[in-house]
Amino acid sequence: MELLNEIWNSAKRNKLRTALTGTAVAWGIFMLIVLLGAGNGLINATMSSSGRFLDNSMLVGGGQTAKAYDGLKEGRTITLDDRDLQTTSTRFTQNIDDVGASMSQQGVTITFGENYVSSELSGVYPNEAVINKKEMLCGRFVNDIDNKEQRKSLVLSENQAKELYNGDIASLVGKYAKVGEFSFCIVGIYKSDQSRMNSEAFTAFSTFRTMYNRGDKADHIIFSFHGLNSIKENDDFESNYKAALNTNHRAAPDDEESVWIWNRFKQNLQMNMGLSILRTALWVIGIFTLLSGIVGVSNIMLITVKERTREFGIRKAIGAKPSAILRLIIAESIIITTIFGYIGMIMGIAANMYMDATLGHQKVSTGLFEATMFVNPTVGIDVCVEATLVMIIAGTLAGLAPARKAARIRPIEALRAE
Repeated sequence: MELLNEIWNSAKRNKLRTALTGTAVAWGIFMLIVLLGAGNGLINATMSSSGRFLDNSMLVGGGQTAKAYDGLKEGRTITLDDRDLQTTSTRFTQNIDDVGASMSQQGVTITFGENYVSSELSGVYPNEAVINKKEMLCGRFVNDIDNKEQRKSLVLSENQAKELYNGDIASLVGKYAKVGEFSFCIVGIYKSDQSRMNSEAFTAFSTFRTMYNRGDKADHIIFSFHGLNSIKENDDFESNYKAALNTNHRAAPDDEESVWIWNRFKQNLQMNMGLSILRTALWVIGIFTLLSGIVGVSNIMLITVKERTREFGIRKAIGAKPSAILRLIIAESIIITTIFGYIGMIMGIAANMYMDATLGHQKVSTGLFEATMFVNPTVGIDVCVEATLVMIIAGTLAGLAPARKAARIRPIEALRAE
């Protein structure tokens, strides 16, 4: 208790010094927690957006030739067809798992009773629900039998179902709606995820092509894959795959523009590398912020000992042991660092909670979907406690050197100090 009273009296006598020391400690911990929280918010938001698709999947579409080849000029438009589906399904079985295709038609009117919505209608394979992660609220998605028998099956989004029917949307399953001039059976309703403004309805790919007389064409080919674990392996696969499709359309095998590929796995690899760099940068900045606080504590402790040299000489002259002076300085350093470190930790946690309550609920539209700017921009309590402990230990070590010097000084030298 006597030691605490001495520390309290010392702090009161030197308010500015104590405030500067505490500010350096609290600011270092506060900035570390806020920086890590903001970084985690951005990282979580990015991961959340990328999680809308199956990682190991590719989407393929036709482009325009960039090279003249086989007597044909550059600039030809390439449209995918059944030959490309066959090539994808049979020639790359060592890597490709489940192959599908899709086609779309904008501005399709879907009518149920007196209500109607304008929708984008897509003809798809069953793997659409797996690769693009459609969560079914009720009913089912398009299946293989729908495609084989060209059934007029319809899958609506949650938002579309609510516009078409005011009651329990689950009761729509099994009922019929008009798609243009055709009658379709509603077989399922999927959860809206704000993508494409929830204006996409689905039917079987074969049914769609027959309805719109698209022959053997396909807008996109979509498939999942395995065994491609590095960027080089993915690049090699893409080159071979493009060459095979280019051959189907009399395009140069090395023409990179005739067919485009959205490789979500490679995109995720690159994104994860970027996020890893961001995490490292945040920690580096945070650590340097802590170091600035540690340097501040060290400098102030050195000044403190110098200012109190005469006091320590008097203490030793009247019988104080070196260990008592050492204990006093170290205890003062630990207590000040602990109190202000805790304050900085609480302020940092409060700032992250404020970010979560404000920015964590704001959404921005990308045109295709709505994304949250920050997702859970917080830091684990373990990181907060560890940062505070690091500052306390650093503050203790910062006070140790000047404390030992003060404890060893001879009383006569200390009494001569100005």
